[in-house]
Amino acid sequence: MGNSNGYLPLFETKSSGRPFLIKLYVLTIFVAICMIWVYRVSYLPVEGVLERWAWIGMFFAELWFSIYWFITHLVRWNPICRYTFKDRLSQRFEKDLPGVDIFVCTADPEMEPPIMVINTVLSMMAYDYPPEKLSVYLSDDGVSELTFYAMLEASRFSKYWLPFCKQFNVEPRSPEAYFHNEPLDDHVNDKEWLFIKKLYGDMKNRIEVTSNQGQVSEEIRKEHKGFSEWDFVSSRHDHQTIVQILIDGRDPLAMDSEAQRLPTLVYLSREKRPQYPHNFKAGAMNALIRVSSMISNGPIIMNVDCDMYSNNSNSIRDALCFFMDEEKGHEIGYIQFPQSMKNVTKNDLYGNSLKVIFKMEFPGIDANGGPMYIGTGCFHRRVNLCERKHCNEHEVDWKRESDMKIEGNARDLEEECKALASCAYEENTQWGKEVGLMYGYLLEDGMTGFSIRCRGWRSVYFNPERKAFLGLAPTTLLQTLVQQERWSKGELHILLSRRGPFFDGYKSLPLRLLLSYCIYFLWAANCFPTLYYVVVPSLCMLRGISLFPKASSPWFQAFAYAILADRAYGLVEFLWCDGTLQGWWNDQRIWMFKRTTSYLVGFCDTILTMAGFTNPAFVVTAKVSSADSCERYEQEIMEFGVPSPLFDILATLALLNMFCLIGGIRMVISDVENKVSDVLASQIVLSGLIVLINLPVYQGLFFRKDSGSIPNPVTLKSLTASLLACSIALL
Repeated sequence: MGNSNGYLPLFETKSSGRPFLIKLYVLTIFVAICMIWVYRVSYLPVEGVLERWAWIGMFFAELWFSIYWFITHLVRWNPICRYTFKDRLSQRFEKDLPGVDIFVCTADPEMEPPIMVINTVLSMMAYDYPPEKLSVYLSDDGVSELTFYAMLEASRFSKYWLPFCKQFNVEPRSPEAYFHNEPLDDHVNDKEWLFIKKLYGDMKNRIEVTSNQGQVSEEIRKEHKGFSEWDFVSSRHDHQTIVQILIDGRDPLAMDSEAQRLPTLVYLSREKRPQYPHNFKAGAMNALIRVSSMISNGPIIMNVDCDMYSNNSNSIRDALCFFMDEEKGHEIGYIQFPQSMKNVTKNDLYGNSLKVIFKMEFPGIDANGGPMYIGTGCFHRRVNLCERKHCNEHEVDWKRESDMKIEGNARDLEEECKALASCAYEENTQWGKEVGLMYGYLLEDGMTGFSIRCRGWRSVYFNPERKAFLGLAPTTLLQTLVQQERWSKGELHILLSRRGPFFDGYKSLPLRLLLSYCIYFLWAANCFPTLYYVVVPSLCMLRGISLFPKASSPWFQAFAYAILADRAYGLVEFLWCDGTLQGWWNDQRIWMFKRTTSYLVGFCDTILTMAGFTNPAFVVTAKVSSADSCERYEQEIMEFGVPSPLFDILATLALLNMFCLIGGIRMVISDVENKVSDVLASQIVLSGLIVLINLPVYQGLFFRKDSGSIPNPVTLKSLTASLLACSIALL
């Protein structure tokens, strides 16, 4: 809809709030929750110290669950959807489109294979966007000549791949994904398709052969001057800056096979020295910001992880519809796209698709003020990363921006950029503090986004019909739990930091938005009430202590309705988000697993880090697994395989509830006259559900003999710990 002046916006926002009946249904759950509070306060045990404290603990656990439930539904109450008008963008700004700098980050050639990295790079180079205004930068913190060699091969292959994509409008534009998923389309010329596929296959084979050899041959090293840089590399933690402009988009000779311009392509490995902190991904991003300002200086920056290839060639234009809108665009600091996964199994074994979060929660957070920056799939204004507060002066003259040119030949620029990516450059500067991504945080991207919001910029969440990016989800349970541990402790660190919501946030952001962010800030804190509910009712059952109303009591109905109605609502929500019934059950399992393991370890580690007892560490999630592990993943068989403290906790809790359930059933059978089943029914059901949800753990402990089973040391420790806990409870 246009306004009275005939202005047509470049994007539209529509409310997609819940239907009235759904809201009424949620309110009935809230009433049941209130009744549970009344019951806990009214029936506090008078006799027995243990009974009283166990009861009080249940009250506080349920109070926490209720508050968290309230915040979650408050966020989801009135979600919004956004729609872009790319045709209007083209009509008004096609000649004045801004330069876009795309950052791809990789850190380990073994966990992030070079062939995967260049598929992401090639998909970024192939965007439906003027190539002379597009620059793609790869930051290689692993300083791998194998990755550099793959980039060199990609620069050559792009001369054929880019015109092929544009001529036949193929999607996705990652060659690996395209040739794997797409049959030969009717509109694609057979001969051309086979030619490009053969080119890609030959390139992939050369890269994989070289990667398997572990080094680049002398013959290959002669192909490009850049390989000589590795003669001076001592190790991945001790080396000079390496900057190589593989394609200079300003060079009139940089043409594809159809004599069309190519985008700029740059390889960067910033300097690292043992005596200087390198600040993980934030340090890499800040080096890219500085180096790109010298080479292309695009006013728009987009960053992705190296496994997140472009699945939608129009994503840049979608983002620009927000930035370039004449009325509201100047307020927007960044556009966050969802993080979608391509390798999730049918029933989402490890709950990695995050369907409900991205389809239900993020639109609600967007309605409340805008999402946080999640570290990938995000478009930023360069100015919001390099300057501070938003003001109306940030309204951009896009024509002037598009006309800005950077002079200098590629070799001179490479030398000048080396100083910008050196270790000493940031000394006594505001980089990592007031400029660029922020240092010293476990989740530096989340803290950076929060800081940008506090400075007055708005953020926007956009989830197009065709997913913008597709990445790789963890394929083992340990990878999933470790990733969740890192996320949870990073969010908690933001919450407790001096620049978090308690100190700076409440001054700058509305309460509704802060509450929205608290869904994630409080992830780690969820471990304690969850652990209490998993452990205490089961152990009290062994002693005959009832913590819930009798099954025959009217109060039992409040508990039953609150739990069953909420879970039923969650199931419908999950199915509405294109999930399956088994997928929902898997999601419940992972919900409990991560709360009792990842969040617990994350909470403790965050407190120790903030107290100065440990140092923060960035753990790269492996993007490859063994063949056996991948086969089990496809069959949706849970992978354990290696010892881990997380598995110690998981197995101990599973065995504890199994032993308690056996003890509870034995009590019911042996004491029928006193109607123990009526008194302990809720605890027996609760323990039974925990046992049911842990079936894959029992299989890994006792029945499986493959390499993905739970290791014997974990089994022994968990058996000992669970039996000891049950013995103490019976004393």
